[in-house]
Amino acid sequence: MSIWVGKQTRLLVQGITGNEGTFHALGCRDYGTQVVAGVTPGKGGQSVEGIPVFDSVATARAKTECNTSMIFVPPPFAADAIMEAVDAGIELVICITEGIPVNDMLKVQAFMEGSSSRLVGPNCPGVITPGEAKIGIMPGHIHTPGSIGVVSRSGTLTYEAVWQLSNAGLGQSTCVGIGGDPINGTDFIDVLSAFAADDDTEGVIMIGEIGGSAEEDAARWIQANYEKPVVGFIAGRTAPPGRRMGHAGAIVAGGKGGAEDKIATMRDCGLQVVESPGEMGSTMAKVLGR
Repeated sequence: MSIWVGKQTRLLVQGITGNEGTFHALGCRDYGTQVVAGVTPGKGGQSVEGIPVFDSVATARAKTECNTSMIFVPPPFAADAIMEAVDAGIELVICITEGIPVNDMLKVQAFMEGSSSRLVGPNCPGVITPGEAKIGIMPGHIHTPGSIGVVSRSGTLTYEAVWQLSNAGLGQSTCVGIGGDPINGTDFIDVLSAFAADDDTEGVIMIGEIGGSAEEDAARWIQANYEKPVVGFIAGRTAPPGRRMGHAGAIVAGGKGGAEDKIATMRDCGLQVVESPGEMGSTMAKVLGR
């Protein structure tokens, strides 16, 4: 079993005619993902390397039965692209775009209330089920099929964890980059809940960073609800208070969101928290007795 992404995925790429959209659409197809459509308003009827382009998501869905969208639309228009996909009934919407204004994401959040669609991101690397399908910008070749789930606010550290796991002989069930923005569609608990229901996931690496309280909330949820081993890491321990580091959500403000508090809570809740990102894979191997 895979969570959300797999052989059943029929991918639509919003913003496919831009350089980034084209490059990553073809990368997903080369990995084995069914890329069935693209959308760029005003360019309907064209094609990109054999992928048909439509003017709207609604038309693309009606013509191709796409069930998943990957968004590479520029920041000023990305929120509208998300809402268009949700309005068309796309089940899974993965927004790669970085730099969407927070006020725009508040509108998206309100628009999605009561919706059956799931949003991953924005400002995320995407989702991959190794050996089945990838939706996003992650390097597919470092992933191997297996039983370790990965959920992360950081794209780069996701790749680092995957590389370590693969080198340790531990494949991955599904890897989910939830993004580092203050407002996103899917949080740690959403992903952990899916891993909990997946019999093929036997352990999880959870990668957080400074800012917000998502890691503490997830740790408390794990303590109360989750029996599989979880290895954690928090990035940004040396960041000065009040200064944003990397992601829009990675900022310690008002005395909250600091790395040490997150680490302490995670350890109190039973997570194996590593001091260095270089220890994620080896620690998981030790926890599993490999």
